Amino acid sequence: MASAQNLLQLEALAREKLPPQVFDFIAGAAEDEITLARNRDAWQAIQILPRVLVDVSTIDTSVTVLGQTMPSPVVLAPIAFQRLAHDDGELATARAAAAQGTTMTLSTMASCTIEDVAAAADGPKWFQLYCYTDKAVTERLVKRAEAAGYSALCLTVDVPRLGRRERDFVHNLGFPDDITPVNFEGEVDITEIPLGQRGSALSAYAASLLDDSLTWDDVDWLRSLTSMPVILKGILAPADAVLAADHGAAAVIVSNHGGRQLDGTPAGVEVLPDVVAAVGDRLEVLVDGGVRRGTDVLKALALGARAVLIGRPYIWGLALDGEDGVAHVLEMLQTEFELAMALSGATSVAQINRALVR
Repeated sequence: MASAQNLLQLEALAREKLPPQVFDFIAGAAEDEITLARNRDAWQAIQILPRVLVDVSTIDTSVTVLGQTMPSPVVLAPIAFQRLAHDDGELATARAAAAQGTTMTLSTMASCTIEDVAAAADGPKWFQLYCYTDKAVTERLVKRAEAAGYSALCLTVDVPRLGRRERDFVHNLGFPDDITPVNFEGEVDITEIPLGQRGSALSAYAASLLDDSLTWDDVDWLRSLTSMPVILKGILAPADAVLAADHGAAAVIVSNHGGRQLDGTPAGVEVLPDVVAAVGDRLEVLVDGGVRRGTDVLKALALGARAVLIGRPYIWGLALDGEDGVAHVLEMLQTEFELAMALSGATSVAQINRALVR
């Protein structure tokens, strides 16, 4: 971990440490992985126009997202089955996030329970929801998250069915017996899910557990269940962002699911300005997909995002050094972001605006 100078170098280090099927499960994306590559290319295509002769002796990188003040505009995205990368899994991630003041988003498909992750650290947490086919099960998941102190409900809306992640099929992806979607235990007989001898265990879980009939009516229903603000993750079309505002969402995450769903979509940052323009101040807009540098964070905020989410980089940190690895990822990104602000002449997040990029 110490040999890495930046987040981009972590992937190669993690490849050396993780079993090939686990590495490819995390690193891989849908079909030809065109969108996966586009996620990085899009950030690199944006140029920064720095202002000079500004007193940058003091830099304030803090931001408020859904009423929660954080020291940096970086949120940890939901990643399933983190115990594949490290024995402590989501517990280590929660502790590292709390130590850095960063919000963690727990996946429905986590390998540690809602309650155990909440107890692991007292930092801010969101709960990412995949809706189960039985609405009573979904309702209980939401109630559990709220009772455990999660501060927002993040509904993933771009997975009516799981994208075809061909690396998983090459490996006939399977999971150890002790790594399962534990939050469904007691709700669904997971042992009855037909994992089969070929294909992807994740695809089998998704096909058996997830509801592919969700509509905007279900957003209304979820909002009726909880006082937590509802975030919709997986928005690309500006028209859908408007509908999210119409249905009372507090925020949207502009996202193509890390390229893991529909291959051939634009990068989130490419449509971010259109989404921001479409919704105005009706809700908060966040973005993910390919964020690897502090300059990426700066660019996202300049284009109207309230914050960014990172996924794979912190899992590489988790794989390499557990809790300390996740913390180191956040520290590296924070250091780069502060430097990017100073070199662009912005002393606070409020000064980062559209004039800084082209």
